[in-house]
Amino acid sequence: MLVYYLRKWMNKSFTMKGIRNILNSRSAKNGDFFMSIQEILGFTPGNIKYYQRAFIHASLQKKDENGDSINYERLEFLGDAILGAVVAAHLYKELPESNEGYLTEMRSKIVSRETLNDLGRELNLMRFLKKEGSQAGLGPNVYGNLFEAFVGAIYMDKGYKACQEYIQEKVIGDYLDIEKLEGKIISYKSHLIEWCQKEKKEFLFVDYEDEGRELAQHFTVQLFIDDQLMAKARCTSKKKAEEKAARRAYFALQDKVSF
Repeated sequence: MLVYYLRKWMNKSFTMKGIRNILNSRSAKNGDFFMSIQEILGFTPGNIKYYQRAFIHASLQKKDENGDSINYERLEFLGDAILGAVVAAHLYKELPESNEGYLTEMRSKIVSRETLNDLGRELNLMRFLKKEGSQAGLGPNVYGNLFEAFVGAIYMDKGYKACQEYIQEKVIGDYLDIEKLEGKIISYKSHLIEWCQKEKKEFLFVDYEDEGRELAQHFTVQLFIDDQLMAKARCTSKKKAEEKAARRAYFALQDKVSF
């Protein structure tokens, strides 16, 4: 009998604790944010604090009681890993005859930066971002970063199953079109190099630092194919400039060469 009443008291205690969490999440301070997140999720959040952290930029330099940084970067890392795992499992089951290389390529295309940025924009996640100063200069990939952090928050709040179902609906359901994905280019540089090697053409990326008037450092890249200048591009990193130049070369050659 004592065990019965003890269990009954414990269940009541846990129930009251759950109710308090929900009431705290729906407090006046969090009310609008809570309702917006609930609308995006399609279900009721448990612990709203995970979702709040998913939109805190490192520029705020927030710390917890242990002195650890509070921002979305750790959740972004977690969300990226979960997205890759869920999509990989789906492809493994749905494409039993495909080899590892093909599966890897399809996974990369589904969870590409372009796709994740599209999802971040579609959900209008930037409206929740909290940072020091204006949002100018964050770059286009912030949309995808926020989406990954949001997925990480779902995992921390509801676990793998809920996270898997959300990814299945929002990412795989809307973006898994094998025929379209097969023709999608993730890296123009890699694609162009592959074509040059196949056609036995020589290629050369010439990088040099650009001393322009901007405060940020820029690099200019010239792309030569068989000693002919095919494209030129300028960006804030060598990698981005090379990708931009390769993209321009790809479209310049598209009508002449079958990739």
